[in-house]
Amino acid sequence: MSPVLAGVLQLLALIAALALAYRPLGDYMAKVYSSDKHLRVEKWIYKGIGADPDTQLRWPAYLRGVLAFSAVSVLFLYVLQRVQGSLPGSLGFRSIDPDQAFNTAASFVTNTNWQSYYGEQAMGHVVQTGGLAVQNFVSASVGIAVAVALVRGFSRSRTGELGNFWSDLVRGTVRVLLPISVIAAIVLVACGAIQNFSEIHSVGQFMGGSQQWSGGAVASQEAIKEAGTNGGGYFNANSAHPFENPGPFSNLFEIFLILLIPFALTRTFGRMVGSLRQGYAILATMVTIWIGFTALMMWTEFAHHGPAFQIAGGAMEGKETRFGVGGSSIFAVATTLTSTGAVDSFHSSFTGLGGGITLLSMQLGEIAPGGTGSGLYGILIMAIIAVFIAGLMVGRTPEYLGKKIGTREIKFAACYILITPALALVFTAAAMALPTPGHSMTNSGAHGFSEILYAYTSGANNNGSAFAGLNADTQWFNTTIGIVMLLGRFVPMVFVLALAGSLAEQKPIPATAGTLRTEKPLFTGLLVGAILIITGLTYFPALALGPLAEGLAS
Repeated sequence: MSPVLAGVLQLLALIAALALAYRPLGDYMAKVYSSDKHLRVEKWIYKGIGADPDTQLRWPAYLRGVLAFSAVSVLFLYVLQRVQGSLPGSLGFRSIDPDQAFNTAASFVTNTNWQSYYGEQAMGHVVQTGGLAVQNFVSASVGIAVAVALVRGFSRSRTGELGNFWSDLVRGTVRVLLPISVIAAIVLVACGAIQNFSEIHSVGQFMGGSQQWSGGAVASQEAIKEAGTNGGGYFNANSAHPFENPGPFSNLFEIFLILLIPFALTRTFGRMVGSLRQGYAILATMVTIWIGFTALMMWTEFAHHGPAFQIAGGAMEGKETRFGVGGSSIFAVATTLTSTGAVDSFHSSFTGLGGGITLLSMQLGEIAPGGTGSGLYGILIMAIIAVFIAGLMVGRTPEYLGKKIGTREIKFAACYILITPALALVFTAAAMALPTPGHSMTNSGAHGFSEILYAYTSGANNNGSAFAGLNADTQWFNTTIGIVMLLGRFVPMVFVLALAGSLAEQKPIPATAGTLRTEKPLFTGLLVGAILIITGLTYFPALALGPLAEGLAS
């Protein structure tokens, strides 16, 4: 079987698996977030944290819950790393330095999972399982909660109440993420991923020395790492490491986990607003971009010129032979079009245009299908922008799902789409202008610029993947990327929840002959076009200096 055919078959199998899971999971999540009943274990949690799950919150109170919980999480994870050297199960590792502890705490709480450390050489079992793995669950649940709050803004009227953050947080963790992760961990263990709490041990003799390996609860962390679109690996090689991702089937299964919840949330959205066709329109937009980017990535990596590439069946540098060009390309697009950031190959070794696709995938806002929750609320913001553009073209006040998109709403949407590009581009410019950050670049020229641009794009969009050619473990990068991750996660949430509150206060507007039908293919095309044009106008100059220049020169 040719490598190209193998890649296409993997993609088709992935689409079939996602299609089978789409309806039951989407309907289940709609029931989870619409139910007024609480499980017994959930009641224990509410009692323990002192929260009343039945209190309906307006958007400022909902936002305070998001920020307060996340602030406590950052502080807890920071302290846990700083005292690691005194904890049992630390594997002899010392406590983490302040700048790296801040960066890691900000990274995992914001669902970014950017790692400027070697996991197997820095983090013991307690920090990995009691700190990082816990944040993999709750940070993903926070994203879903904010998305559900925005959906309630569309579905409710004449009230500013968006639900209860604490209830949404607990339900997302207990009823959605935990069951999926348990099943996924069992599958990964069956595939060969490790699951233990063993000490560091030596394996064999090599060149007069021994190779050291550490164990860990890898399969369970790998499961939520992908299902929660987190991405932080137990090992430095991430999902290219055989302990995390043993073979081709586990590779495809991990891609499935990455895309599962973000795609299914469009069904949840359709259920909660009372129109499945609206959910299908959003799904069609996501699928169009995802398949288009995946096909383009596979073409650039398979068709690269040169005898070495032809013999290898494509651009194999930086890719695992276990997965090949096809599996690596599908994984790379899935992880950058979502906020996952896990890697089974090294994006710095992709062709110039292939590396540009990974950059552009993040710069779209990670909305096709995006992260757990963040993808849904991100694409709904873009839908609001699209109906506003359509309203300008026909001279009508824009409407979406029966709600007017007035001056207040469009300001919130505009601020949302501006914050992440501003963070990525401003900090990239600062790093290129100052002398010290440039010393961390492994490469010069266009590729070196791409390394810096990729790092801040990844941080601002809460992705977490890296070009892998940049030494980011410095005070400058640990601090600035940490700041970028926090601002890129929580400032947009402010605008999302403010928008949700504004929409929830409105009275529904009945559809008329002049109302734009947002469940039709025409709107899907408009939305895809708006996403690509807005991103292109924003990032094209930076992309022209980096991956485009490199790709055209090769």
